[in-house]
Amino acid sequence: MSPLLVNGRTEKELIKACLSGDRLAQRDIFNMYAGKMMAVCLRYTRHRLEAEDIFQDAFVKVFSHMHEFEGGGTFEGWIRKIMINTAIKNNKKKSVTNEDIGLDHIKEDFAGPEVFSSLNEEELTKLVSSLPEGYRMIFNLFAIEGYTHKEISELLNIEESTSRSQLAKARRILQVKVHELYKVAV
Repeated sequence: MSPLLVNGRTEKELIKACLSGDRLAQRDIFNMYAGKMMAVCLRYTRHRLEAEDIFQDAFVKVFSHMHEFEGGGTFEGWIRKIMINTAIKNNKKKSVTNEDIGLDHIKEDFAGPEVFSSLNEEELTKLVSSLPEGYRMIFNLFAIEGYTHKEISELLNIEESTSRSQLAKARRILQVKVHELYKVAV
């Protein structure tokens, strides 16, 4: 498989050019990853403007710390990590990680897997975006990004058990929302 070319240059050549201060290379790197990274930022926020702020802050970090990219993993993965960490720091500023919205009245396990598979990506994204911030953060880190509860606890400075319970509550909320959506659609 041949490397991806942007304006005749490979990703590796673009990174090298960026390190030399080439603004056109920076634009090409930005354009190469903007869509994917904006989607990452949107998953961690409730509002597009907030996601855009995180996105912008994170890309400033990408370009100012590009010399730290060591090539151990993919460049896209490195950028994604910066986006996620910027979103986490933004969330910490709000001091919302342990939310309690009273889920005792919700019945367990009423939406089967067939309900989730009938939803499109936009509907699922909207449902996840509607979660309270702490739940959304942990749900995204665990279910979307693949972090373990131990990694989440270290990132967010919380107990592993808190991560597990927040994830369980997020899933219960999503089940309720999917069930409501499914009832309306039927």
